[in-house]
Amino acid sequence: MPLDQDTSHRAQERENADPEERIRPVPLAAAAITLAMVLFGVAYIFLSEPFGNAALGDRRTVADLAGPAPAAAGAAVDGKALFAAQCAACHQATGQGLPGVFPPLAGSEWVRGEPRVLANILLHGVTGPITVAGKNYEGAMPSFRQLGDAELAAVASYIRSAWGHQAAPLTPEQFAQERKASDRSTPFEGGAALSALPH
Repeated sequence: MPLDQDTSHRAQERENADPEERIRPVPLAAAAITLAMVLFGVAYIFLSEPFGNAALGDRRTVADLAGPAPAAAGAAVDGKALFAAQCAACHQATGQGLPGVFPPLAGSEWVRGEPRVLANILLHGVTGPITVAGKNYEGAMPSFRQLGDAELAAVASYIRSAWGHQAAPLTPEQFAQERKASDRSTPFEGGAALSALPH
C-alpha cells in the first residue's frame, strides 16, 4: 500500500461517524399534560352555562350602557337611576364626592337649602370657588339643561332625600319656571354668584 493511501486510511479511522437523523418522540409527561389541558378546556366549554356566571365579569348589554330611556309623558322618572348615570362619576354613589376635587352632596347646604338655587345649579352649572360643608372647592360642574324638567326634578328630589336628607322634593314646574326666568348661557361664577340669587 502506498504511503499516501495508508495515511488517508488512518485519518478516516480517527474521524467520527457521520451523524444520522433520529426521531425523538415528545416526552410522555409533556404529552399527558397537554392532553389533560385540552380535555379540560373542551369540558369547560360544553359544561358551562350559555351566558356564563355574571359574577365573573361585566355582563351589561348595550341597552344597559345606553342609560335610562326618556320617560314618556306622565310617567314617573327614576331619580336614583339618573343620578347614577349623570352624577355619580364625580359625586360618587355615596354622595361623598372626592376630597379636594368634587364636593360632597351628602350634608351639602346647597342640596338641602333653597330649591331655586339647586334648580339653577342643575340648569346652568357652576365654575369657580365654592364652599361645601365648610370646605373650599375650585372646579367646574357642567350644566344639565339638556335633561327634561321631569328628569331634573327627579334627580334633585333624589339627592334631597338621600343620605339622610329630609328636604322637600322639587317639581318639574319649578325647573320650567327657572328656565323661563333666566336667559343665562354660562355657569354661575362660584358660590358667591349662587348666594346672590333672589330667594
